[in-house]
Amino acid sequence: MDDTKKIQNSADLKLQKTLTGKILAQHLVKGVLIPGEEIGIKIDQTLTQDATGTVAYLEAEVLGIDRARTELSVSYIDHNTLKMDFKNADDHVYLQSVAAKYGLILSKAGNGICHQVHLERFAQPGKTLLGSDSHTPTAGGIGCMGIGAGGLDVALAIGGEPFFLKTPKVIGIKLTGKLKPMVAAKDVILEVLRILGVKGGVGKALEYFGPGVKTLSVPERATITNMGAETGATTSIFPSDEVTLEFMRCVGREDQWVRLEADNDVEYDEIIEIELDKLVPLIAKPHSPGDVVPVSEVEGTKVDQVCIGSCTNSSFKDLVTAAYMLKGKRVNPEVSLTVSPGSMSVYCELAERGYLADLIAAGARILECTCGPCIGQGQAPKSGAVSVRTFNRNFKGRSGTADAQVYLSSVETAVSCALTGVITDPRAMGELREIPMPEKLRMQNALIVEPPGREEAEKVELIRGPNIKPIELRGELPEIVDGRVLIKLEDNISTDIIMPAGIYLPLRSNIPEYAKHVFEPADPDFYRRAKENNGGFVIAGENYGQGSSREHAALCPSYLGVKGVIAKSFARIHLANLINFGIIPLTFKNAEDYNRIDPDDELQIRTADLDNGDLVLKNLTKGVEIPVQHTMTSSEVIRIKAGGSLAYISRSNS
Repeated sequence: MDDTKKIQNSADLKLQKTLTGKILAQHLVKGVLIPGEEIGIKIDQTLTQDATGTVAYLEAEVLGIDRARTELSVSYIDHNTLKMDFKNADDHVYLQSVAAKYGLILSKAGNGICHQVHLERFAQPGKTLLGSDSHTPTAGGIGCMGIGAGGLDVALAIGGEPFFLKTPKVIGIKLTGKLKPMVAAKDVILEVLRILGVKGGVGKALEYFGPGVKTLSVPERATITNMGAETGATTSIFPSDEVTLEFMRCVGREDQWVRLEADNDVEYDEIIEIELDKLVPLIAKPHSPGDVVPVSEVEGTKVDQVCIGSCTNSSFKDLVTAAYMLKGKRVNPEVSLTVSPGSMSVYCELAERGYLADLIAAGARILECTCGPCIGQGQAPKSGAVSVRTFNRNFKGRSGTADAQVYLSSVETAVSCALTGVITDPRAMGELREIPMPEKLRMQNALIVEPPGREEAEKVELIRGPNIKPIELRGELPEIVDGRVLIKLEDNISTDIIMPAGIYLPLRSNIPEYAKHVFEPADPDFYRRAKENNGGFVIAGENYGQGSSREHAALCPSYLGVKGVIAKSFARIHLANLINFGIIPLTFKNAEDYNRIDPDDELQIRTADLDNGDLVLKNLTKGVEIPVQHTMTSSEVIRIKAGGSLAYISRSNS
């Protein structure tokens, strides 16, 4: 055996001792399990939500996919449920017709937030789940490997194709001890974010182990895996143990339980140890989930709004915690408090047990079982407001109010703020008694639609309203790509900045209209300039494209003719989306070269040089040559030259 094979086998064996590696190995269809190397894995389940799913299914049509070939695929309507005109209603009807034709389960508007519903109903230990939402790793709380991706990758997985990714390194996060009263699972993941920051997880999987794991329920574990996405991690996962079995018994799926855990002699690439009994209540300050401090550091700050819910903290346990803290009390008169149940099952259980009445009597406004305020769909705070939210993101302007100061906290901290009117350490409110979980959380089926049989499905006609436009394919790249620098951006630019959601989400299935708002929060004049210059280049700093998986942040710039993005580094999902839609992703070989390019400079690259990892970017305006590089595989280079993965696959199939 040669040295290369020995190294490969050694890496394979080391990784397969981890829980992450075990699941990857069981689903491996291409490549070897060496960190950084590309692999293809079989996908068991998929999920989409309506903000990304409409385009994903339009892409599936372009690809000629006629039937789901996964074990289970679910289409959720949970993001954009407000129907202010025909647009959202038309998209919902389109999604329902797609689900019927392709053999997907449909979760209708009001049934709940995709990740909470999927955790309760469908996620299984040891399975792979690919979702067109960056918080798909929520399923890791039940031992299911959830990975967020762009809609095109999910469409391909629905059609039975493998999902390609780079084998992650595995960070073992050892939990010891037990959380003290009024310290929550949210504080655990905020501590992880304090340690890793918003890009420390890129290229890695976060795997939790240690004696402290057994002190956390599945909903608590899911809160932790959900927000692992904010570190940039590929996925996050907990073992499947007796606690997992207890949860699956609660939701009536104990027959799907299997034990899954890492080997006793596991070796992680890195270990982070967190002593749960030493944690204190934490809070993320505006405008980053990674800017984490103890609550005591900002205690006393006046609060205008508190929002409880989102896919991070909307479980039965979370909302009963809020109900217990609010029972017999009144929300501060100067605070607006909203509560969004994560699923219809949770909502009904709260109502039947009287907890809903406790929330309402205290002055909480009960919202629909949807994402709602988390994505800027309603409840925008007043100008300059301080809003404390149990959500996972607090990017500037995401709330719908540009100058709002949004903090992220646990439910315990959020309720304390709502009662006092200022940011308050929840330990000052006394101890919370143990939260009783129901023996059975009954699944409510009124808003779940099962697909018809194949013969009936073939007769289904897809219904497209006037706001639903077909996806346009991009042409092949010319030998020389040149253009003007359209915008220069700083570090940590999120997809919310590239492609704002909020009031524009109804345009998600109409790319020509949605594209008019590209980079609007950073530069309202970007659309005009891109059109006048027939596209061009984007220059950016570190971690470009963090946050939401929405592929519109690549698809709409591609429609405007953006030819390439040169950044210091990219977020994983956005990098894949750029390749999918034919935008060349390059990184500076020397970070200081970022300073050698200015807006309106004319740039040029030779596409033939993409076959190498290194190439030269010519700044024609300044007369300098700048070394740049890319991390694309040879197959990705072929696809980008063809105008992106969608164009390449579509033409290959025709």
